[in-house]
Amino acid sequence: MRPNIVFIMADDHAAHAVGAYGSKINETPHIDRIAAGGALLENCFCTNSLCAPSRATILTGTYNHVNGVQTLSTEFDNRQLVFPELLRRAGYQTALVGKWHLGHGPEHDPRGFDYWEVVPGQGRYRDPVFIGMDGTEQVRPGYCTNIITDLAVDWLDQRDPQRPFCLLVHHKAPHRNWEPDDKHRDMYVDDVAVPGSFDDDHSGHAAAARAARMRVDRDLTADDIKEMLPPHLDPDEAALWTYQRYIKDYLRCVASVDDNVGRLLDYLDEHGLTDDTIVVYTSDQGFFLGDHGWYDKRFMYEESLRMPFLIRYPAEIPAGSTTSALAMNVDFAQTFLDYADVPADSRMQGRSLRPLLRGEDVDDWRQSVYYRYWEHDDDEHHVWAHYGVRTHDHKLVYYYADGLGLPGTSATAQEPEWELFDLRADPWEMRSVYDDPAYGRIRAALVEELARVQRECGDVPWQPPAPVSG
Repeated sequence: MRPNIVFIMADDHAAHAVGAYGSKINETPHIDRIAAGGALLENCFCTNSLCAPSRATILTGTYNHVNGVQTLSTEFDNRQLVFPELLRRAGYQTALVGKWHLGHGPEHDPRGFDYWEVVPGQGRYRDPVFIGMDGTEQVRPGYCTNIITDLAVDWLDQRDPQRPFCLLVHHKAPHRNWEPDDKHRDMYVDDVAVPGSFDDDHSGHAAAARAARMRVDRDLTADDIKEMLPPHLDPDEAALWTYQRYIKDYLRCVASVDDNVGRLLDYLDEHGLTDDTIVVYTSDQGFFLGDHGWYDKRFMYEESLRMPFLIRYPAEIPAGSTTSALAMNVDFAQTFLDYADVPADSRMQGRSLRPLLRGEDVDDWRQSVYYRYWEHDDDEHHVWAHYGVRTHDHKLVYYYADGLGLPGTSATAQEPEWELFDLRADPWEMRSVYDDPAYGRIRAALVEELARVQRECGDVPWQPPAPVSG
């Protein structure tokens, strides 16, 4: 019997704000139910820590230089094959509700679904507009996270019970600007713990880190904080006050997502679907929760690169299991197709996680992951373009700092720089050791590995522009 698939994806939910991942600042009891009944990937990473590019990778099983969604301003060409379309051709019922964020109109709207209803762009937290399959827009009163779950449950009620289904539930939350619902707005009366790297001055990093405009104490807006800064606070006190305003609203939005995950899990239990349904909870990327003094994502630092990925399938995945293998969002499509016994498209570039989730040792599994952030020096966050490779123990990052003329990037290039981090000795990535002679052999090996993984996925390394002849 082919399994049903329920894929729940939040927006910007950092793994270190999930209870099952050892969060020190919040609890997520319903999301944790998935891990308790299944598996947790300890090392799951995105190929580009940005909403639209990550979503394109998840749907197509390809890197962004292949699917063409490299920045937030490059829309998705929906002629590309996506895994729900392959499932649909194989007899699955397919549906998508919630955030799409890959463009709208005949060339960009969701494809491969029997039913979809999505918010335009980022969507609103309260009384959001939804776009239906016929292109009409409708305001749905209420809170977005609850409404998305309502739509998912309504579709489940109307499906054909004799056929397998694939349901994608894409939440807006906890995306900026973090508007909690009424139920959770008074959570976290006490102050939330401050991350140990909150006061990072980035003296141990490349210039790109100091150029970024994502600092909690400087760059959050009045819409984010929703309250005037009290007078007479010194700079340190103001930074901590702002952090508390930010992190509490973020975690309140997460609490609503967790409640709604519980609603879907309860629905599966009540309708006898649990044993035959794969349930996944993930996010489109990680997020800085005051780590390094930042909010947002984009960088290849751990908090941004790492994704939560919890999966339950009682028929095959051992309850309470974990794997430390290096997984990527480019693997998701082939994993779902493998479980459904549907051949993957030849264009897909990942690998099925299924043998790892069964607890098998896969001798030829990857030992490094490739990352590339393309949206160079955008108007708001000013993070420079970079690519890199991460192994179990080290990370090499190259800031080539050139927008390459892509939409949404700056025309101003910067001087390239490297970073190298020893993830065992320096898990917070506070000090690059790229120029440390003691790491010379490791640096050379990582440069070679970066070139190898670029070739393997078909990406092209940056080349400096040719000098203009006189």
